[in-house]
Amino acid sequence: MKIAIVNIGTIVSGDWRAPIAPGDRILMEDGLLTKVGQFDKAELEGCDLVVDAKGVTACPGLIDSHVHIAFGDYAPRFATTGFLKDYLYGGTTTAISASEVHVPGRPSDVEGVKALAVAAKKCWDNVRPAGMRVYGGNVLLEPGLTDEDFQELAGHGIWLAKAGFGSVKTPFDYVPLIQAAKRAGMITNVHTGGASLSLANSIYGEHIVAMQPDVAFHINGGPIAIPDQDFELIVRDSSAALQVCQAGNLRTALKTLDLVTSYNCFDRFIIGTDTPTGIGTMPEGMIKTVVEMCALSDYSAEHMIAAATGNVGKIYRLNCGFLREGCDADLLLIDAAFGASKSTALESMKNGDVVADVACFTAGIARYIGRSRCTPPPMRIPEVVVNRIPSVFEPPGLLH
Repeated sequence: MKIAIVNIGTIVSGDWRAPIAPGDRILMEDGLLTKVGQFDKAELEGCDLVVDAKGVTACPGLIDSHVHIAFGDYAPRFATTGFLKDYLYGGTTTAISASEVHVPGRPSDVEGVKALAVAAKKCWDNVRPAGMRVYGGNVLLEPGLTDEDFQELAGHGIWLAKAGFGSVKTPFDYVPLIQAAKRAGMITNVHTGGASLSLANSIYGEHIVAMQPDVAFHINGGPIAIPDQDFELIVRDSSAALQVCQAGNLRTALKTLDLVTSYNCFDRFIIGTDTPTGIGTMPEGMIKTVVEMCALSDYSAEHMIAAATGNVGKIYRLNCGFLREGCDADLLLIDAAFGASKSTALESMKNGDVVADVACFTAGIARYIGRSRCTPPPMRIPEVVVNRIPSVFEPPGLLH
């Protein structure tokens, strides 16, 4: 399938070092981005779908690096179904499991945690709710796991490991488990901050420095943040990516942003939601955090979009998060909300307003074109000018 988007107002690349890509059009084919910025008009002749963006903004689909998923589109702790579909309509095209910790009756023995991770991973390999890509099977680190266990898991495709909910006596007991998971090629994630709903061990700066994980989850609190003095310790003495979450502490999220700026390590700054949790399900959780980070700092909206897209893609070794040739064709068209005081999506975000999603593509397939059911109505709606696929995109009228 070949799809073209033309007449784009601004293309946000997902790369904070060069956040705006030149040009006004995007071409995708067979699930990948093939041309970004410019291409000859003759390319349009063979397209199955051509969309006139009407001057709205294009950006990579958001990657939520901290979602509490279980099996299927269901959050058992809160008896919530269909939330991932809503998250897609809120702009999240990729979700990364923060471990299947909320599965009822979750096992804690070695064979049980291995089986849970493998089952979750293999289930999510076979389902994409509303078109969202979900990376499940984040093995929970428990005492007794050995190098052989991690190698066995890696053989089943498990590449995520999570510390923070195991039956350890002290967080320092995670150090050899983190090292073993890394030897198996896994990306290691660690609960950071005070205990959460599950009464997990509180994990602070000295623990993160000892563990040296790939990602310090919700460094701004999930929901309770680490002490202020620990932030610089983690930034300075570890190489961990620093994840800030919507479900955490806004003041310390901004503190983290200030620190990565001063230490010149913005690549380590990533965004997630840490939902569904006690804060609820939040279809617009990712975009709301992006908006808060840029509206309350000196950074531009396109920089904060990179923290929710390209930075996450690099940390997690994904082929998405950027609008560049060869990357997965996961992208959004966004616009200023109807009635907003600013005229473009990026200006609105910097002003502190959430924006309207007006189109979403994942794996090079249009999931919706027109007003999203989970965001405000937009100022402009793209027009489908060629459609040779068995889908109908009929944008609803604006609300008045």
